[in-house]
Amino acid sequence: MDKSQATHEEVAATTARTAETMHVQVVPVNVYETSASLVVIAPLPAVTAADVTVEIRPGKLRFHALLRSAGPRTYLLHEWEYGGYEREIELPEGFGSSIESSLANGQLVIRVLRGDLTESVTIHPTAL
Repeated sequence: MDKSQATHEEVAATTARTAETMHVQVVPVNVYETSASLVVIAPLPAVTAADVTVEIRPGKLRFHALLRSAGPRTYLLHEWEYGGYEREIELPEGFGSSIESSLANGQLVIRVLRGDLTESVTIHPTAL
């Protein structure tokens, strides 16, 4: 094995250490309204749909993604992690009857359907 390549165990250990000490990255969003839903779009690079959780509860939408991987390396400039993303937004009145979500090309799309929320819902997006 090439000494420049980290083993799975080294990557797992570095990822665990990074997850313990990193600050959660607040994700920017774009939000718009359609006749049927409120649509939230957010960039989530370097994570998979299985890493992402989308939750809706009265008046709130929250999504977050776990840290995907943090290989042992010495950065010259290190401004973001591969995950550790989180965002919560207030929902306007009249939205929340259900949610749908997909993740493709590093972009999370969440549709919050019109209507009243009857119970909190947690989903993972579908991978497109």
